[in-house]
Amino acid sequence: MSETTKPAKRGRRTVARHGVLKSPNPFAQVMKIVGIALAVVLVSGAGVAAYAAYDITSNFTKDAVALEGQESVPPDIGAIEGGVNLFIAGTDACEAAYAGYFGDRCTGKDAGGELNDVNMLVHISDNPRRVTVISFPRDLMIPIPSCTKPDGSQSSAMSKQMLNTAYTYGGLNCVVQTVKQLTGLDIQYAAKITWGGVIEITNAIGGVEVCLANGIKDPYTGIDWPAGNRTIQGIDALEFLRTRHGVGNGGDLGRISNQQQYMSRLARKLVSEEVLSNPSTLYKLATTAVDNVTPSQSLTNPLTLVQIALAVKNVPFDQIVFIQYPVLDDPSDANRVVPNKSAAEALLTALAANQPLQLTGDLSQGSGVVVDPSAPTDTAAPEATTPTPAATDAATPAPTETAAELPSAIAGQTAAQNTCSNGNVKSK
Repeated sequence: MSETTKPAKRGRRTVARHGVLKSPNPFAQVMKIVGIALAVVLVSGAGVAAYAAYDITSNFTKDAVALEGQESVPPDIGAIEGGVNLFIAGTDACEAAYAGYFGDRCTGKDAGGELNDVNMLVHISDNPRRVTVISFPRDLMIPIPSCTKPDGSQSSAMSKQMLNTAYTYGGLNCVVQTVKQLTGLDIQYAAKITWGGVIEITNAIGGVEVCLANGIKDPYTGIDWPAGNRTIQGIDALEFLRTRHGVGNGGDLGRISNQQQYMSRLARKLVSEEVLSNPSTLYKLATTAVDNVTPSQSLTNPLTLVQIALAVKNVPFDQIVFIQYPVLDDPSDANRVVPNKSAAEALLTALAANQPLQLTGDLSQGSGVVVDPSAPTDTAAPEATTPTPAATDAATPAPTETAAELPSAIAGQTAAQNTCSNGNVKSK
């Protein structure tokens, strides 16, 4: 798969950008942790904490975003037919407190711009509950619809633009409308987090242990780490999650799978006794999330956070699937990608039928990870530690349990699989 990123000149420990507004070159410092970190923080951290301390979410409503065309969402998520969809956008805003980490990105002519370089859709199915996290490449070339901007004006529709420019044209609402048009899915909830928010959330978590099958050496991020297990947080976590030169074939698709390794291990930590049984950690995580996340208006109800938390926290790890949205090389530009429509349709059909997903493709389209043969596979669901409210979706038809065999063009991994970063420094 072709890659667009050309590294910018930069100093040590600063962060470059995938692209500029008029001439997008890659923002190599993508923090795709955003997706699962925010999703799990919202559903495990903020949700559980809100269950015990309603008032922590009072600041969550201040800058909430209206989703255009969104009908009133039922207060009970069990009443939402077809499952719950939560979209997460991670943007590269230059916030004063963190601008020093961005180098030229926050001092040049594009310092005021903001791109949605992280785009992830978390699908929570009807009973039985399953979780599918779909990562959309930032360089995906697709139509962007006309959107209502935050100031109330209307943006123009575009027939083919990079997905990561949608935020520039119309904010979080426009990103959601773009992905909604692409997938045909109703997206009830959405949230945005910035680079600084990722730093704060990873610090609140207290670090996540990742696995490096081979060492990683990347002068563009400052990483020079040997093979083995390593606990990372804060800036180190960002450097790990944004590196592409140091893993796989050096491309963005390889980086996505490397980040999915982190997501899987993060999910495990967040449902562990280390977090769920520690009120202090939970409260810190929850308050950090609500201080650093901009939600859609539909996501500001604390009861909604609680219900989402309870819906996902006992899902078996082999039913938490991280998928790369299937793409092909753009025939008009080898540095961009376009949707693989037939493979995407197979995925969306399986989600609509609430079928278990059977992955048949590679872990990564860019060789970003390899299987860790030293670790056992864990398919068990985490033990329930919070009372579950009475079921309200008994009328939901019993879904088929026949697994949907996804096309080999769809790369991905489950939370039950133990993977390691495929670094660029081979062990001697």
